[in-house]
Amino acid sequence: MMPWWGWIILGTLLLCAELFAIDAQFYLIFIGAGAIVVGVVGVIGIDLPGWGQWMLFAALSLLAMFTFRRQLYEMTRGRALGFKPSGAGDQLTIDEEVAPGHTCRTQYRGSLWTAVNVGEQTIPSGGTAVIDAIDGVNLKIRRMD
Repeated sequence: MMPWWGWIILGTLLLCAELFAIDAQFYLIFIGAGAIVVGVVGVIGIDLPGWGQWMLFAALSLLAMFTFRRQLYEMTRGRALGFKPSGAGDQLTIDEEVAPGHTCRTQYRGSLWTAVNVGEQTIPSGGTAVIDAIDGVNLKIRRMD
């Protein structure tokens, strides 16, 4: 059984880790909040056994995470001003020749991406390509005519 202050310290450490050290995409926020709520339950005098504390912690963390995480994440990170999430239609210059179905590394939006030529034509070195879609960390590109 963990004392109430232990839960509050654990929750605070998790919140600080999310906010200052680790970009866990708001998962640690809800786990930390669950720990703090379990600590508050102890402060107000509800004495739970050790297994009850852990069950309450898990239930609160999961419920909050699955209920609120997506909305909070989209509000704070998904709608940055001037950010176009799809990238479809953007043009970029390819530094090396890329045959259909092959990949290369290219700069896009300030970082290095893997680009896959999904078109039927080879993109020459120094050629212009258009982005069809962004699939995870891959750009699906085709030759711009």
